[in-house]
Amino acid sequence: MADGPGDQRAKGALVATWLKGAHRVKVSLRAVADPVVKTTVTALPESRARVEVEVAAKELAGAVDGAARSLGRNLKLPGFRKGKIPAAVVIQRLGRDAVVDEAVHERIGRWYAQAIGESAIAAIGDPDISVGDLPAAGEPLRFSFEIGVRPPATLGAWQGLEVAKREAAVAEEDLERELDQARERLARLEPVTRPAARGDFVVIDYSGTIDGEPVEGAQGRAQLVELGSGRLVPGFEEGLLGSSAGEERTVAVTFPEDYRETALAGASVSFDVTVSEVREKVLPELSDEFATDAAGFDTLEEMRDELRARLLEVDERAVEREFRGAVLDAAVAASTVSVPAALIDARTKETWERTLHSLEHRGVSKEAFLSLAGKSEEEMLIEARPDAEQALRREAVLAAIIAQEDINPSDDELLAALVEGMTPEQRPTSPRDEEKLLDRLRKAGRLAELREDVAGDQALERLIAAAKPIAPGLAAAREKLWTPGT
Repeated sequence: MADGPGDQRAKGALVATWLKGAHRVKVSLRAVADPVVKTTVTALPESRARVEVEVAAKELAGAVDGAARSLGRNLKLPGFRKGKIPAAVVIQRLGRDAVVDEAVHERIGRWYAQAIGESAIAAIGDPDISVGDLPAAGEPLRFSFEIGVRPPATLGAWQGLEVAKREAAVAEEDLERELDQARERLARLEPVTRPAARGDFVVIDYSGTIDGEPVEGAQGRAQLVELGSGRLVPGFEEGLLGSSAGEERTVAVTFPEDYRETALAGASVSFDVTVSEVREKVLPELSDEFATDAAGFDTLEEMRDELRARLLEVDERAVEREFRGAVLDAAVAASTVSVPAALIDARTKETWERTLHSLEHRGVSKEAFLSLAGKSEEEMLIEARPDAEQALRREAVLAAIIAQEDINPSDDELLAALVEGMTPEQRPTSPRDEEKLLDRLRKAGRLAELREDVAGDQALERLIAAAKPIAPGLAAAREKLWTPGT
């Protein structure tokens, strides 16, 4: 018997993990003669939309057949080898509704993403999906979802904006910092006979115990430790200050509650330490000889000039980034964009989840990140809301410029954007390879997403090209003189 809409709504929630981020995939179906989904969009208050979706009967039949084959791999029926049960037999054995239900579970994410592309909405946040009664054989599947959408922008005068742009410069302290870092790289560690001080290095053997029992993994020999670096468990480096070569010490520490080795988290450990050597870090003097050793320059002045040129180049790029952001923010300020609080919350959550995903790929857990930041997840989300709101306003303004200027990137422009981020080995070498690349993106549902990104870049370039940079002092004076209503 088919599940009711309430049950199917719950099933929609079960695919939430798959759907996270899927709304950002815009599927291009314009090049497909017979789209697998058809959509009807109804605008709702508070920048939300309801999308009614119809999945073609042929597409559903293929999904049901695939689900039956998948389910059949785990069935054992007399007369059939395992994994070789025909789809029709599986459907007969399990019941069509059960197989259709499994097909919906498997494909709902894909159909949702295709519906986003077909409907051409800019979705924000997670969808509230509702699947109706399961269809009979030969009938299409119908489901709907509600989701936040990018708010519209009423553009102000975005051409000819006067925006502050500073001159690139190199501060002497930045240059000296670069030189100090080069000196650090060439530093020598010289043995000394005095007691160890902060900034010194000690060579130690150590062994840790808890209540007299050795701790696995808490032993080491001839380890070089920098005192005051903060790299070791709190209290360990401090316990070695003032020690001398040949001295034995006992250092008691308590490991943090969130220590990566769970067996030691929160544990009090006593370390028996033998200091075999104390070494002092000696930095080379700034001289022509140092310039040669550090970077192959004949003179220190040549090294300074080269470092200054590099720092200036870095700052020039920073100036351009700042200016581009300021111009876009000026266009936002000149426009009208209403962003509901729920939309800001959704974007904040999206951004936070992407951050956590990126951190996990680098081996950093959410707990470790929050501990390092010294903040709770709720505090992080609250702090991120203003940036999330401004990001939505920026996107709305760029979308409005795209529409006003009728910006529609060509395939050649899409290819150029793709190739820019490729290595020479990855780049297509013929028109046929280029077409295959675009076709792969189209089938993966990413071509429309790429087209939108490139269109946004082109809209921003038009905005920047039309802006007039002015000196920061002049901009500040105008800001000071300006009063509302004048």
